[in-house]
Amino acid sequence: MAIHQAKALLPDGQPGPWGEPVAFSYDRRDVLLYAVGIGIEDLRFVYEGHPDFAVFPTFPIRWGSAGAPVDRALLPPSPGPLNIDAERYIEQLRPLPIAGTLQVRSRLIGVHPRGKGSSFVETESVLTDAAGEVCVRMVNGSFRRGVEQLGDIEPFEGSGQTFSAKIDIPDRMPDWDVGARIASNQAILYRLSGDYNPLHIDPDSAKFGGFDTPILHGLCTFGHCAHLLLEAICGGDPARFRRLKVRFSSPVYPGDTLRVLAWRDGPGRVVFEARVLDRVVVSNAWFEYEPTGSDA
Repeated sequence: MAIHQAKALLPDGQPGPWGEPVAFSYDRRDVLLYAVGIGIEDLRFVYEGHPDFAVFPTFPIRWGSAGAPVDRALLPPSPGPLNIDAERYIEQLRPLPIAGTLQVRSRLIGVHPRGKGSSFVETESVLTDAAGEVCVRMVNGSFRRGVEQLGDIEPFEGSGQTFSAKIDIPDRMPDWDVGARIASNQAILYRLSGDYNPLHIDPDSAKFGGFDTPILHGLCTFGHCAHLLLEAICGGDPARFRRLKVRFSSPVYPGDTLRVLAWRDGPGRVVFEARVLDRVVVSNAWFEYEPTGSDA
Protein backbone atom coordinates (compact mmCIF):
# COMPACT_ATOMS: atom_id res chain seq x y z
CA MET A 1 0.00 0.00 0.00
CA ALA A 2 1.42 3.40 -0.95
CA ILE A 3 1.36 6.50 1.24
CA HIS A 4 -0.80 9.09 -0.51
CA GLN A 5 -2.78 10.86 2.22
CA ALA A 6 -0.04 11.78 4.71
CA LYS A 7 -1.39 15.31 5.19
CA ALA A 8 -4.50 13.91 6.82
CA LEU A 9 -2.40 12.52 9.63
CA LEU A 10 -1.66 15.97 11.14
CA PRO A 11 -4.46 18.47 10.44
CA ASP A 12 -3.38 22.13 10.44
CA GLY A 13 0.26 21.11 10.82
CA GLN A 14 -0.12 20.42 14.55
CA PRO A 15 1.35 17.41 16.40
CA GLY A 16 -0.84 14.36 16.66
CA PRO A 17 -2.42 13.17 19.92
CA TRP A 18 -0.39 11.49 22.63
CA GLY A 19 -0.73 7.73 22.70
CA GLU A 20 -1.56 5.67 25.74
CA PRO A 21 1.39 5.10 28.10
CA VAL A 22 3.50 2.02 27.39
CA ALA A 23 5.31 0.45 30.34
CA PHE A 24 8.88 -0.83 30.02
CA SER A 25 10.65 -2.68 32.80
CA TYR A 26 14.40 -3.13 32.86
CA ASP A 27 17.01 -4.43 35.24
CA ARG A 28 20.73 -4.26 35.88
CA ARG A 29 21.49 -6.79 33.16
CA ASP A 30 19.75 -4.63 30.54
CA VAL A 31 21.79 -1.61 31.65
CA LEU A 32 25.05 -3.58 31.43
CA LEU A 33 24.19 -5.13 28.06
CA TYR A 34 23.39 -1.74 26.54
CA ALA A 35 26.69 -0.25 27.72
CA VAL A 36 28.66 -3.15 26.27
CA GLY A 37 26.59 -2.89 23.09
CA ILE A 38 27.80 0.66 22.45
CA GLY A 39 31.43 -0.23 23.09
CA ILE A 40 31.85 1.21 26.59
CA GLU A 41 34.69 -0.09 28.76
CA ASP A 42 34.36 2.47 31.59
CA LEU A 43 33.64 0.44 34.73
CA ARG A 44 31.07 3.00 35.90
CA PHE A 45 28.76 1.63 33.22
CA VAL A 46 29.84 -1.99 32.75
CA TYR A 47 30.58 -3.21 36.31
CA GLU A 48 27.73 -3.38 38.78
CA GLY A 49 30.19 -3.44 41.69
CA HIS A 50 31.67 -0.04 40.90
CA PRO A 51 30.86 2.55 43.60
CA ASP A 52 29.57 4.95 40.92
CA PHE A 53 27.74 2.38 38.81
CA ALA A 54 25.15 4.22 36.71
CA VAL A 55 22.84 3.95 33.71
CA PHE A 56 24.48 5.45 30.63
CA PRO A 57 22.32 8.47 29.66
CA THR A 58 21.38 7.27 26.15
CA PHE A 59 20.09 3.90 27.43
CA PRO A 60 16.38 4.75 26.89
CA ILE A 61 16.82 5.87 23.27
CA ARG A 62 15.57 2.47 22.07
CA TRP A 63 12.09 3.28 23.42
CA GLY A 64 11.64 6.36 21.23
CA SER A 65 8.26 6.48 19.42
CA ALA A 66 6.82 3.59 21.46
CA GLY A 67 3.05 3.69 21.41
CA ALA A 68 2.72 6.63 19.00
CA PRO A 69 -0.81 6.45 17.54
CA VAL A 70 -0.59 6.24 13.76
CA ASP A 71 -3.32 5.25 11.32
CA ARG A 72 -1.75 2.27 9.53
CA ALA A 73 -4.12 2.78 6.60
CA LEU A 74 -2.46 6.15 5.94
CA LEU A 75 1.09 5.44 7.06
CA PRO A 76 1.81 1.71 6.66
CA PRO A 77 4.89 0.34 8.42
CA SER A 78 8.01 0.00 6.30
CA PRO A 79 9.85 -3.37 6.26
CA GLY A 80 12.83 -3.46 8.61
CA PRO A 81 15.54 -3.21 5.92
CA LEU A 82 13.80 -0.16 4.37
CA ASN A 83 13.22 1.64 7.69
CA ILE A 84 16.35 3.57 8.67
CA ASP A 85 17.15 5.91 11.54
CA ALA A 86 17.68 9.43 10.21
CA GLU A 87 17.88 11.74 13.24
CA ARG A 88 17.75 11.36 17.00
CA TYR A 89 17.48 13.69 19.96
CA ILE A 90 17.57 12.85 23.66
CA GLU A 91 17.32 15.10 26.70
CA GLN A 92 18.11 13.84 30.21
CA LEU A 93 16.07 15.65 32.84
CA ARG A 94 17.01 13.29 35.66
CA PRO A 95 19.22 10.16 35.73
CA LEU A 96 17.47 6.81 35.55
CA PRO A 97 17.62 4.30 38.41
CA ILE A 98 19.62 1.11 37.86
CA ALA A 99 16.40 -0.88 37.53
CA GLY A 100 12.73 -0.11 37.41
CA THR A 101 9.67 0.48 35.27
CA LEU A 102 9.18 3.53 33.08
CA GLN A 103 6.15 4.73 31.19
CA VAL A 104 6.61 6.06 27.67
CA ARG A 105 4.13 8.29 25.86
CA SER A 106 4.65 9.21 22.22
CA ARG A 107 3.03 11.24 19.49
CA LEU A 108 3.53 11.86 15.78
CA ILE A 109 4.86 15.38 15.13
CA GLY A 110 5.73 15.39 11.42
CA VAL A 111 5.56 13.48 8.12
CA HIS A 112 7.57 14.89 5.21
CA PRO A 113 8.57 13.66 1.72
CA ARG A 114 12.26 12.95 1.22
CA GLY A 115 12.92 12.09 -2.40
CA LYS A 116 11.47 9.31 -4.50
CA GLY A 117 9.91 6.48 -2.55
CA SER A 118 10.79 7.86 0.90
CA SER A 119 9.16 9.69 3.78
CA PHE A 120 10.66 11.31 6.88
CA VAL A 121 8.60 10.54 9.98
CA GLU A 122 9.19 12.28 13.32
CA THR A 123 7.81 11.32 16.72
CA GLU A 124 8.22 12.79 20.18
CA SER A 125 8.37 10.69 23.36
CA VAL A 126 8.53 11.38 27.09
CA LEU A 127 9.55 8.91 29.78
CA THR A 128 8.23 9.13 33.32
CA ASP A 129 9.34 7.24 36.41
CA ALA A 130 7.27 5.50 39.08
CA ALA A 131 6.62 8.84 40.79
CA GLY A 132 5.29 10.34 37.57
CA GLU A 133 8.30 12.61 37.09
CA VAL A 134 9.55 13.16 33.55
CA CYS A 135 13.08 11.73 33.23
CA VAL A 136 13.78 11.83 29.50
CA ARG A 137 12.45 13.52 26.38
CA MET A 138 13.24 12.16 22.91
CA VAL A 139 12.56 12.95 19.26
CA ASN A 140 12.93 10.20 16.68
CA GLY A 141 13.24 10.86 12.95
CA SER A 142 13.26 7.91 10.56
CA PHE A 143 13.23 7.30 6.82
CA ARG A 144 10.48 4.95 5.67
CA ARG A 145 11.68 3.90 2.24
CA GLY A 146 8.80 2.12 0.59
CA VAL A 147 6.15 -0.19 1.96
CA GLU A 148 6.97 -3.46 0.25
CA GLN A 149 9.93 -2.41 -1.86
CA LEU A 150 11.98 0.73 -2.42
CA GLY A 151 10.18 3.30 -4.54
CA ASP A 152 6.54 2.38 -3.95
CA ILE A 153 5.63 5.41 -1.82
CA GLU A 154 3.66 7.88 -3.91
CA PRO A 155 4.42 11.63 -3.83
CA PHE A 156 2.59 13.49 -1.06
CA GLU A 157 2.49 16.85 0.69
CA GLY A 158 4.20 16.92 4.08
CA SER A 159 2.53 18.06 7.28
CA GLY A 160 3.32 18.75 10.89
CA GLN A 161 6.47 20.10 12.49
CA THR A 162 10.12 19.15 12.16
CA PHE A 163 12.91 19.00 14.71
CA SER A 164 15.49 18.77 11.94
CA ALA A 165 17.84 21.74 11.51
CA LYS A 166 21.09 22.44 9.69
CA ILE A 167 24.15 22.96 11.91
CA ASP A 168 27.22 24.69 10.49
CA ILE A 169 30.65 23.43 11.54
CA PRO A 170 33.23 26.16 12.38
CA ASP A 171 36.03 26.75 9.89
CA ARG A 172 38.82 26.04 12.38
CA MET A 173 40.52 23.15 14.12
CA PRO A 174 38.24 21.20 16.46
CA ASP A 175 38.56 21.62 20.21
CA TRP A 176 38.21 17.85 20.64
CA ASP A 177 39.17 15.06 18.23
CA VAL A 178 38.48 11.61 19.68
CA GLY A 179 37.82 8.21 18.20
CA ALA A 180 37.13 4.54 18.72
CA ARG A 181 37.27 1.41 16.61
CA ILE A 182 33.90 -0.27 16.12
CA ALA A 183 34.30 -3.94 17.03
CA SER A 184 33.61 -6.43 14.27
CA ASN A 185 30.82 -7.97 16.38
CA GLN A 186 29.40 -4.64 17.64
CA ALA A 187 26.11 -4.89 15.75
CA ILE A 188 25.66 -8.47 16.96
CA LEU A 189 26.06 -7.27 20.54
CA TYR A 190 23.95 -4.14 20.21
CA ARG A 191 20.93 -5.93 18.76
CA LEU A 192 20.61 -7.86 22.05
CA SER A 193 19.33 -4.63 23.63
CA GLY A 194 16.18 -5.09 21.56
CA ASP A 195 16.77 -3.72 18.05
CA TYR A 196 16.34 -6.83 15.91
CA ASN A 197 16.13 -5.15 12.51
CA PRO A 198 17.71 -7.80 10.20
CA LEU A 199 19.43 -5.00 8.26
CA HIS A 200 22.18 -5.14 10.89
CA ILE A 201 22.96 -8.85 10.85
CA ASP A 202 21.56 -10.61 7.77
CA PRO A 203 23.46 -10.09 4.48
CA ASP A 204 20.38 -10.68 2.34
CA SER A 205 18.36 -8.11 4.32
CA ALA A 206 21.22 -5.64 4.01
CA LYS A 207 21.24 -6.06 0.22
CA PHE A 208 17.45 -5.63 0.13
CA GLY A 209 17.99 -2.35 1.97
CA GLY A 210 20.61 -1.20 -0.53
CA PHE A 211 23.83 -2.06 1.34
CA ASP A 212 26.57 -4.51 0.41
CA THR A 213 26.89 -5.84 3.96
CA PRO A 214 25.06 -5.38 7.28
CA ILE A 215 25.53 -1.90 8.73
CA LEU A 216 25.87 -0.76 12.33
CA HIS A 217 22.68 0.37 14.05
CA GLY A 218 22.32 4.12 13.92
CA LEU A 219 21.52 4.04 17.62
CA CYS A 220 24.78 2.21 18.26
CA THR A 221 26.63 5.00 16.44
CA PHE A 222 24.58 7.44 18.54
CA GLY A 223 25.75 5.73 21.73
CA HIS A 224 29.38 5.74 20.62
CA CYS A 225 29.23 9.49 19.91
CA ALA A 226 27.60 10.13 23.28
CA HIS A 227 30.23 8.15 25.15
CA LEU A 228 33.19 9.68 23.32
CA LEU A 229 31.90 13.21 23.96
CA LEU A 230 30.92 12.60 27.58
CA GLU A 231 34.32 11.05 28.30
CA ALA A 232 36.35 13.73 26.53
CA ILE A 233 34.45 16.77 27.80
CA CYS A 234 32.86 15.71 31.09
CA GLY A 235 35.24 13.03 32.35
CA GLY A 236 32.51 10.46 31.74
CA ASP A 237 30.24 11.89 34.47
CA PRO A 238 26.66 10.86 33.49
CA ALA A 239 25.11 13.51 35.75
CA ARG A 240 26.54 16.24 33.46
CA PHE A 241 24.78 14.88 30.35
CA ARG A 242 21.95 17.17 29.20
CA ARG A 243 21.04 16.88 25.49
CA LEU A 244 22.33 15.20 22.33
CA LYS A 245 21.08 15.65 18.76
CA VAL A 246 22.43 13.95 15.61
CA ARG A 247 21.67 13.33 11.97
CA PHE A 248 22.87 10.05 10.48
CA SER A 249 24.46 11.03 7.16
CA SER A 250 26.12 7.81 6.06
CA PRO A 251 26.28 4.24 7.40
CA VAL A 252 28.93 2.99 9.78
CA TYR A 253 30.12 -0.60 9.41
CA PRO A 254 31.49 -3.00 12.01
CA GLY A 255 35.28 -2.74 11.91
CA ASP A 256 35.26 0.97 11.04
CA THR A 257 37.10 3.53 13.14
CA LEU A 258 34.73 6.28 14.24
CA ARG A 259 36.21 9.74 14.76
CA VAL A 260 34.29 12.53 16.54
CA LEU A 261 35.33 16.17 16.05
CA ALA A 262 33.74 18.78 18.34
CA TRP A 263 33.86 22.56 18.55
CA ARG A 264 32.87 24.80 21.48
CA ASP A 265 29.63 26.63 20.75
CA GLY A 266 29.02 28.50 24.00
CA PRO A 267 28.88 27.51 27.68
CA GLY A 268 28.05 23.83 28.05
CA ARG A 269 27.53 23.25 24.34
CA VAL A 270 29.52 21.85 21.41
CA VAL A 271 28.66 21.22 17.79
CA PHE A 272 30.22 18.13 16.26
CA GLU A 273 30.41 15.70 13.40
CA ALA A 274 31.58 12.10 13.18
CA ARG A 275 33.66 10.65 10.38
CA VAL A 276 34.94 7.34 9.10
CA LEU A 277 38.12 8.27 7.22
CA ASP A 278 37.01 11.25 5.05
CA ARG A 279 33.35 10.25 5.02
CA VAL A 280 30.97 12.20 7.30
CA VAL A 281 28.67 9.73 9.02
CA VAL A 282 27.05 12.04 11.61
CA SER A 283 26.25 15.67 10.84
CA ASN A 284 24.04 18.55 12.05
CA ALA A 285 24.87 17.41 15.55
CA TRP A 286 25.29 19.04 18.94
CA PHE A 287 25.86 18.04 22.55
CA GLU A 288 24.91 20.02 25.66
CA TYR A 289 26.22 19.31 29.15
CA GLU A 290 26.39 20.81 32.61
CA PRO A 291 29.38 23.21 32.50
CA THR A 292 31.93 23.46 35.29
CA GLY A 293 34.99 25.65 35.73
CA SER A 294 36.50 26.65 32.39
CA ASP A 295 33.46 25.30 30.51
CA ALA A 296 31.14 27.90 32.03
